[in-house]
Amino acid sequence: MAAVSIIYHILKPGDTVIASDDLYGGTTNYLLDVGTENEGVKLVAVDLREPKNLSAAIDEKTKMVWLESPTNPTLKIIDIAAISKICKEKKVILVVDNTFFTPYLQNPLELGADIVMHSCTKYIGGHSDIIMGAVMVNNDDLYKKVKKNASSLGCCPGPFDCFLATRGIKTLALRVERCQQTAMKLAEILDKHPKIEQTLYPGLTKHPGYEINKKQSSGFGAMISIKLKGDTAKANEFYKKLTLFGHAVSLGSVESLVSIPVMITHKGVPAATREKLGITNSMVRLSIGVEDFEDLRDDLLNALEAI
Repeated sequence: MAAVSIIYHILKPGDTVIASDDLYGGTTNYLLDVGTENEGVKLVAVDLREPKNLSAAIDEKTKMVWLESPTNPTLKIIDIAAISKICKEKKVILVVDNTFFTPYLQNPLELGADIVMHSCTKYIGGHSDIIMGAVMVNNDDLYKKVKKNASSLGCCPGPFDCFLATRGIKTLALRVERCQQTAMKLAEILDKHPKIEQTLYPGLTKHPGYEINKKQSSGFGAMISIKLKGDTAKANEFYKKLTLFGHAVSLGSVESLVSIPVMITHKGVPAATREKLGITNSMVRLSIGVEDFEDLRDDLLNALEAI
């Protein structure tokens, strides 16, 4: 959130931010609560999977476009290079939250982004023991602005947190490889299970963003969302039956984690909006860790069998 904050404060009252319609809930809440309600920055949500939607939404007040790819929690894929081209033509800053894929799998600055941010709390730290954000730029003017904002707002991590982050980075490649290899095998199993209505994972060839993701990334990550056949009660029952998955809203750690978006991250989002985005009452989000594949597979299958 510190990273979100120092990027946001580049903006001025009267500016407009166009954000992908499926963002981390904390980012959306910040842009709405601090931006729209308190400081007069307008937020416009757009489905950025179609670049033409961005072209139609941009006007003279648009100063920033904010996206994630994959999105959270529906794992939609956005063509970063195509969005960047439009932003550069219109002289609009493009921000990409790269938390899900990390610098190991995806490099948005090389795809044309102006600012890239990460929640280091997730994969970069990797051990559920820090709360930190990071902001990367490749432009001196933007660097001066975010650096000034970081100092002025007090968004500066302590030395021990920095030590833990640099420790985590040393094993980032090993952890991400292990996690995504397991995630791929689990997604293929879950996709065929009779109690699951839909499995969302960019590595499945049936995923609508599969080809775009292959073009702009070197992997598919370790986040899986599934939609069970049923409602919130069914999702909650499944959630409680899992024994190896930690019950937590975070992700990207060495341990596998599970959460139900409508009960936690997207609880404050109106039901009609959630339905439009595809965040159903039966959706469960899985963050795959480094545990043994067979143990995780058995835990998932046992929980599915029990509901």
